[in-house]
Amino acid sequence: MASTLESVARTSPHVVARAPGELTAVPWYVWSLFGAVVSVVIGGYWDISWHMSIGRDTFWTPAHMLIQLCGILAGLTSGYLILSCTSGRDPELASASVSVWRFRGPLGAFIAAWGGATMLTSAPFDNWWHNAYGLDVKIFSPPHVVLDGGVLAIQIGALVLIASTRNRASGVVRRILDWLLLLLGGMITMLALTVVWESTYRVLMHTAQCYRAVAIVIPVVFAAFARISENRWARTMVAGVYTAYAMVMLWIFPLFPATPKLGPVYQRITHMVPMEFPLLVIVPALLLDLLEPRLAAWKKWPQAAASGVIFLAAFLAVQWPFATFLVSRASANWFFGTKYFAYFATPNGYDIRHLFVPIDYAAFGFWMIMAEAVLLAILSSRLGAAAGEWVRAIRR
Repeated sequence: MASTLESVARTSPHVVARAPGELTAVPWYVWSLFGAVVSVVIGGYWDISWHMSIGRDTFWTPAHMLIQLCGILAGLTSGYLILSCTSGRDPELASASVSVWRFRGPLGAFIAAWGGATMLTSAPFDNWWHNAYGLDVKIFSPPHVVLDGGVLAIQIGALVLIASTRNRASGVVRRILDWLLLLLGGMITMLALTVVWESTYRVLMHTAQCYRAVAIVIPVVFAAFARISENRWARTMVAGVYTAYAMVMLWIFPLFPATPKLGPVYQRITHMVPMEFPLLVIVPALLLDLLEPRLAAWKKWPQAAASGVIFLAAFLAVQWPFATFLVSRASANWFFGTKYFAYFATPNGYDIRHLFVPIDYAAFGFWMIMAEAVLLAILSSRLGAAAGEWVRAIRR
């Protein structure tokens, strides 16, 4: 028995002699896929800032290169893992793999490989789109939808790969991997809120559409990571990572010079324009973590209903009055960042005039959309909890 353990330890650098299959260090491929997600989060923020500050002058911007690095990293890492498992060069990893079209590899690697291929496919499509139709200022242009699909697959692939590795680990390595999952959750939260940013701009924060958009993308993330992570304060940690990242980027980007290269230019731009101050999702995250022990014994659907309603009510209670402050002149400073405007912001824009987009709160449509937001928050919470339970059980 001892000789068998020694033999296994010599053939795999990630295995300890006392327990076959037990990791003694975080595998390189975990860091690689985690780095891919971080790359696209930074690149995506940079690209949006570039569009607001400079315009789309060329495809070969540093921001675009950082975004595409995500697809390259994910594709190469996943491809190597799949080929290694299929050829039998890594029997230890192959034992924790699945079979797809006669290839073997970790489930997360197959998902991330598809995402990497999709992202790289979107690059020439995006370049052709701009050459054919000119500048787009929308997040959901056709090539961006293809790109976002690839990014989503890489996020899921990274999540599944890191979680399955954590589920097979123990001791210090398991704790490190659990913290990596929480960091990944913060990055996923940032990407999710970037996708709906056009609905959550500060002048729209007194509209029902803003809260419906957040109800779709955030409860699912919080519920999932509350199940996946072994940390008692998983939601708060995930929201904290997002908040810290968004604030640091808000403060750093204006330090770099920039000049618009497209017209018309309505605002004098001398430095990079950052995105908005982070949404206060950390408040409902903290409240849900505090109430978790009481909700844990409930059945799945009542628990999802309570979580969705609590999330939306708490978020509405803090974001609505905070939005009033953000739209006012009092927040026009470096800390809250509402003094920065895109070069194409017209002088009569609501943000320039420190006004909300007018809404008739007595109208039936407003309350219908708010009711939709409640239902979507509940469904999002239930979907996240189910996905989290599935990911927590994955070992391949």
